Amino acid sequence: MPRTSIRRPGCSARPRQPGSLSFLPERRSASADILPPVRRGIFGGTFDPIHIAHLAAAEAAYHALDLDVVSFVPTGSPWQKADRDVSSAAHRLAMTGLGIGGVDYFTVDDREIVREGPTYTIDTLDELADDEVTLILGADSAVGIPTWHRGPEVLQRVRLAVVPRPGTSRDEVEAIADGVHWIAMPELDISGRRLRAMRASGLSIRFLVPDAVLDYIDRHDLYV
Repeated sequence: MPRTSIRRPGCSARPRQPGSLSFLPERRSASADILPPVRRGIFGGTFDPIHIAHLAAAEAAYHALDLDVVSFVPTGSPWQKADRDVSSAAHRLAMTGLGIGGVDYFTVDDREIVREGPTYTIDTLDELADDEVTLILGADSAVGIPTWHRGPEVLQRVRLAVVPRPGTSRDEVEAIADGVHWIAMPELDISGRRLRAMRASGLSIRFLVPDAVLDYIDRHDLYV
């Protein structure tokens, strides 16, 4: 039987207004200190575009690690991708919100987009200090954590949930962190880069992204 989502204080969903794209985490009050911390999965990325491998990974992590909520956090200014064009923050936020639509334990969080300057995961962790944070990411991204801004500190402050990715071995990931939680799911060789290239070549990406996301991409002529 599917697990029923329980929203704890600190991650309650705000009522959606027409056109709203996100549930944003509420700030904890002083009285919340006596309450259990929120078990929050953080799934960061450019989401350019969000696709089915992202959603499958978040779903698997939510159930396997008994999380209360998975927050998708689109990067604002991804400093490690400064050498390539990235779609506007507004487009990526909109697509992320559309992609998670209908799943009450998924949220989209815009804090890294509204924050000025380069996007650093450690700053997001500082803002979520009251939560028990699980960082969800692909194996190819996990091996790069030591190169992140204050990367060793990031590893000390989170539980690391890693999704298998073609071309990256478990040994490579486990060499940079202890206690890695591997998410049991098929290796889906899908990436935003591949989808953008397919789109630019006139190939269909239907069924590789949610229908609402594909409709948004079509309406805004993205990646052509």
